[in-house]
Amino acid sequence: MRIDIISVVPSLLESPFSHSILKRAIQKGLVEVVLHNLHDYGFGGYKQVDDYPFGGGAGMVMMIEPIDRCLSALKAERNYDEIIYLTPDGERFTQKIANELSLKNNLILLCGHYKGVDERVREHLITREMSIGDYVLSGGELAAAVVADAVIRLIPGVLSDETSALTDSFQDNLLAPPVYTRPEEYKGWKVPEILLSGNHKAIEEWRWEQSLERTRQKRPDLLKNFW
Repeated sequence: MRIDIISVVPSLLESPFSHSILKRAIQKGLVEVVLHNLHDYGFGGYKQVDDYPFGGGAGMVMMIEPIDRCLSALKAERNYDEIIYLTPDGERFTQKIANELSLKNNLILLCGHYKGVDERVREHLITREMSIGDYVLSGGELAAAVVADAVIRLIPGVLSDETSALTDSFQDNLLAPPVYTRPEEYKGWKVPEILLSGNHKAIEEWRWEQSLERTRQKRPDLLKNFW
C-alpha cells in the first residue's frame, strides 16, 4: 500500500510514522507513506496556497489550484483508489471503514487547514470526505495520522500477531473485554480465576460475556448494529 498525505505543514506528520508499529511497517516495505508540502505547488515567492473568502468573513481558505496541481502530479504517476479529504463535517471514520481501506492499494489523504478548502475541491477533486469526530482541530494532519495508523495496522504482516487486530474493539461492534497480566495478585487485587484455569473454551465464553457487558455499559449504541 502507498499513502500520500498532502498538507500545508507536513512536518507535523513526521513523528507518527517514525516510531513503533508504523515505522516497522514502512521499514518492512509493507506500506509507503509519502508526505507532500502543498506550498511546493503554491504561487509566488511565498508559495501561497490560501486566500480570503469571497463574500467576506473571518479566516482563510485553501485555494483550489495548488491542490489540483498536486493531485494531478500524483495521479499522473499511479491510479488511486480513494482521494480522501479530512474535514470535521465528513463521514465518521469507523473500524469498518478502516478495514475497507486496508484492502486498497493507493490512497491520498488531503489535510484541511484554515477555514477549509475551496468548495470546488470537494465537488470535483476528491472521492470521499472523512471525520474522526465531532470537533474541530487546527488542521487535518492529526486526523490523517489517525486514519493512516488505523488502516496500516490492519495490513497483513504489520502486527507480529495478526489475530490481535481481529480482537480489537469495534471489529464485531463490541468493545474488547478486560485484559490482565502478571502479577496474578497486586495489593489484594486478583486476576479473575477463569483466566488462570487453562480452559480455553470457558475463557473465550467469559471474554464474550465481558465484551457484551462492557458494551452495554459504555457504548449501548453499538448493540443496535450487533444483533
